[in-house]
Amino acid sequence: MADSTRPYDVVLFGATGFTGGLTADYLAAHAPAGLRWALAGRNERKLESVRDHLAAANPALADLPLLVADAADADALAEVVATTKVVATTVGPYVEFGGPLVAACANAGTDYVDLTGEPEFVDRTYVEHNAAAEGSGARLVHSCGFDSIPHDLGAYFTIKELAKEVGGEITTPVSMRGVVRAGAGFSGGTFHSALTAFSRARQMKEASTARRRLEPRPEGRRSRAVAGRPRRDHDLGYWLLPLPTIDPFVVARSGAHLPSYGPDFSYSHFAGTKTLRYAAGGAVGVTGLTLAAQVPPLRNALLKRVPQGEGPSPSRREKSWFTVDFVAETAGAKVRTRVSGGDPGYTETAKMLAESALCLALDDNPNVSGQVTTATAMGDALLGRLERAGITFERR
Repeated sequence: MADSTRPYDVVLFGATGFTGGLTADYLAAHAPAGLRWALAGRNERKLESVRDHLAAANPALADLPLLVADAADADALAEVVATTKVVATTVGPYVEFGGPLVAACANAGTDYVDLTGEPEFVDRTYVEHNAAAEGSGARLVHSCGFDSIPHDLGAYFTIKELAKEVGGEITTPVSMRGVVRAGAGFSGGTFHSALTAFSRARQMKEASTARRRLEPRPEGRRSRAVAGRPRRDHDLGYWLLPLPTIDPFVVARSGAHLPSYGPDFSYSHFAGTKTLRYAAGGAVGVTGLTLAAQVPPLRNALLKRVPQGEGPSPSRREKSWFTVDFVAETAGAKVRTRVSGGDPGYTETAKMLAESALCLALDDNPNVSGQVTTATAMGDALLGRLERAGITFERR
């Protein structure tokens, strides 16, 4: 794993953006005493402004190190990642700006965490950098925010509860569904990432195909994401709308890596609404954005209307919330669990990213390398951190 003699434990890229600033705030308030961390980005003046903001609340951070590097400058990025055990980055859309940084980490044996919800970026990273990361010992852990920690660690927690229910090892097929509900605003960065992903369906398919050619399958087991259908969920009392997000693929990859998920694991992912009218409206909205993303003038007009670097106000975030309900079934057993917390896209996402970076830097984790999920890379250690940080994982 990363060299403990490096001068920093964590370097945060993107602190001058909206979510990056919240992540810096979280680290400033919650990092353990003695944590060696730094801010990195391309604009030194903006980095100094972020540091001044942090120092106003915590004067000990007045000398927080600042590292200047452009996301496209491979040499500068290589110098930065060589100084730290873990890099956390909020600089997206990742398919546009993330490649050189993750490459530098894979080559240097530096652990990496991000917030991407972009399947194309994750698949291309696997194809291009997984082998280098396995060789160097780097752990490349994508989707360490609302995409996809509540779903990945929620499924992991649910499997642990299901194993208790059956009295030990799971030996029969498991069917699981996750149902998301939330009340929250969104930032310009998230909107830009989503619209970029919608506009790149062909490239996404090409990256997925290239990954499938390379990625080994688990021997004697299988784990897969299963497309669900719109319907009424009688266990939960919600109308279900299948969600075209990265989350089910992340959960399925954890199931492939971890034998505890049983011999045949399947996962379906949904949004849940109380009424059929809201489910139908959500389907129309997603379809409309997907179609608009295919027409460059429409896509550009939408991107200009929602600029990056902005997000919901503190008062709006304080009122925001999320739940993810899980139902898992195997022969003779069924369990329900829930993950819940506050503002999903920003306050809780910043918390999740920061705690993921701290977990990789400081905790005793499984001995893995390459591109891995949060459940595979950190499992119980990260689950405990998030519970102590106020995110709830519970049996229902």
